[in-house]
Amino acid sequence: MTQFSEVIRRKYQIGVTKHADTILKHDFPAEWKDVTSLLEEFTLKKSWIVQPGGRKSKIAEAIDGYLIPKGWAEKQFNTQIITDGESRENPTHKIDCYKNRIAFEVEWNNKTEFYDRDLSNFRILNELGNISVGVVLTRATSLNEVLFSLRDKGSYGASTTHMDKLIPRLGGGSAGGCPIIALGITPECYEDDE
Repeated sequence: MTQFSEVIRRKYQIGVTKHADTILKHDFPAEWKDVTSLLEEFTLKKSWIVQPGGRKSKIAEAIDGYLIPKGWAEKQFNTQIITDGESRENPTHKIDCYKNRIAFEVEWNNKTEFYDRDLSNFRILNELGNISVGVVLTRATSLNEVLFSLRDKGSYGASTTHMDKLIPRLGGGSAGGCPIIALGITPECYEDDE
């Protein structure tokens, strides 16, 4: 049974590996509170969906706007590999939001290869002892029907990020030993604000 509240279980499709929810709740209570209060309060506004995209989606901006004032920040780790005294840079990808060993990524409408990038990044950073839990917020596949009714279907196709593309990667071990929480935004989060 997941550690998440009934409200969160109703609003999101949830996937958990390696007891990530238990680790987050009991070992990182402040971060647990930040994440769960964000999830309980979050609504997906129609106006955010119908507005043309830019560098960062309105969804990602809303997540940042909630977490950054609570001490979360974008973070890139500078890593390197040293072999026989020779150093080679091994840069990791920037994490959308990071606080106290918890990494939080938002994948709203990217190609599914971004899941591979995020999970590989989580795996490396976990193996190096930099993160304890990785969180991916994406959309539930059940949300596609709402999205398709609002925008051209080409914008939200089968190759874009949603839980049916993420869960097999988790099951296949793409994150290695890193505990992962995958959260898919369902139609329960949707709000017609027009």
